[in-house]
Amino acid sequence: MKRFRIFVFLSSLSLSIFAQFPYGTTGLLHMPTADMQRDKTFMLGGSYLHEQATPTKWDYPTYNYYINITMFPFLEVGYTCTLFKFAMPGMGLPEKYRNQDRQFSVRLRAIKEGQFWQHMPAVVVGSNDVLTSASFKANEYLETSSLGNGFWNRWYLAATKHFNFYGELGLHAAYVYNNRSDYPLNGMALGTNWSPRFHAQLNIMAEYDSRRLNCGLSYRIWKDHINIVTELTECKYPSVGVYFKVHLK
Repeated sequence: MKRFRIFVFLSSLSLSIFAQFPYGTTGLLHMPTADMQRDKTFMLGGSYLHEQATPTKWDYPTYNYYINITMFPFLEVGYTCTLFKFAMPGMGLPEKYRNQDRQFSVRLRAIKEGQFWQHMPAVVVGSNDVLTSASFKANEYLETSSLGNGFWNRWYLAATKHFNFYGELGLHAAYVYNNRSDYPLNGMALGTNWSPRFHAQLNIMAEYDSRRLNCGLSYRIWKDHINIVTELTECKYPSVGVYFKVHLK
C-alpha cells in the first residue's frame, strides 16, 4: 500500500510540469530543471519577451514561438524561433520585425527521480541552441563564442527533487555553462516551485538562474492543455507566454 501511494504521488507530478517559455523547453523560468514531460507530450507555444529576459543581442522587446516533443520518457527535443527587428534605410523601410533566430534544444534524463533509492533526485543533461554556427566545419560547428549565432547557447546538468508540502514543492539545482563573451553563463542555478494543494492549477516559481533573480507564475487551464506563464526578470521586468500541451498517446 505504501508503494502504491508513492506511485500515485509521483505519477501526479506529471500534471504540473511546465515549460521554460524563453527557451521553449521544460524548466522553471530561465533555469533548467530535471523535470520531464510525459512520454509523447507535444507542446506548441509563443511568448512576449522583455529585453531583459533575452541575451544581449536583443536590446528591444521581442517575441518567440516554439514546438517541443518528448519523444521518449527520457528524451525531449525542441525548436524555437525568436524574432529580430531591424530597419532597411537604403530601401526606405522602417524598423520592424524582419527576421528570426532559430535554435534547437535537447534534454536527456540520466536518472529518474527515486530510481536507486527513495530520495534520489532526477538528473538531466541538456543544451539549448546546440548547433550554434552557420559553418559546417568540424571545429566551428559547435562554436559558442560571441562571434557565432548561438545567442541562446548553454549546456547544463540539472537535478530536481519533489516533496509533498501542502501541495507539490519542487527543489531544483543546476550547473549552467557557455563560452559566449556577450552573454556568459558559468555557474550554479537554484530554484523552487510550489503548487498549493488548495489550488493545484497555480504554480509559483522563484529562481537564481546563475545571473539574476527571477520570479513568476504559471496557470493551467483545460486539464493542463493550455498554460499561461508570467515572469518578472530580476523581479521587475515583465514577460508572458502561453503554450498548448497535448499527449499523443
